[in-house]
Amino acid sequence: MTVVGDFEDTTLQLLRGAREVEIETAAGEDAPRHRTVIWVVVDERDRPFIRSVRGPIARWYREARSEPAVALLVGGRRIPVRAVPASDPERVDSASRALRTKYASSRASLAAMLRDETLPTTLELRPG
Repeated sequence: MTVVGDFEDTTLQLLRGAREVEIETAAGEDAPRHRTVIWVVVDERDRPFIRSVRGPIARWYREARSEPAVALLVGGRRIPVRAVPASDPERVDSASRALRTKYASSRASLAAMLRDETLPTTLELRPG
């Protein structure tokens, strides 16, 4: 097993190759779990990011902010992660560059992910 940054290289490759993933969130530790399809990117520094296309009103985003222990479901795997705010401009810009590269063919959806009001919803994923 090779670790690149904070994640195993196989996990990073899985996230890089996945067009969509499911995120599993809950409003609290003992609350019911919910799943939503989202995009995930990995930047040039091997940092995984997610962002809410609906901005801060999205249920999964609100739940991840209140209970950051979430999971991604991708390629038959459940990957526990912690979703932490990527509040500095470098991380937000890096996530935007990764989104532009990975989802270049998804013009309308990509444009929505790059709106000023969605940028503050950028979350960096850390091993959970």
